[in-house]
Amino acid sequence: MTTLSYKEILALSKQEKNANKKIRLLAVATFLQINNRSEVARRLNVSRRSVNDWVSSFLNQGLAGLEDKPRIGKKVD
Repeated sequence: MTTLSYKEILALSKQEKNANKKIRLLAVATFLQINNRSEVARRLNVSRRSVNDWVSSFLNQGLAGLEDKPRIGKKVD
């Protein structure tokens, strides 16, 4: 797995059109810079648990871990 730097992930977040994925990328980039999940959550105004989930997914699966997961419900045609 290729290790991405803070700047590379930040650049990806600036190009991302999906708002949910963008915030996940920003959270991971900020975590790589300051290495404090609670501070990341405070800066981005999201829950610490969400930051924990996103960072853990990224560390285990790379960028693929930040993709949207399938949701339960009726599929739109």
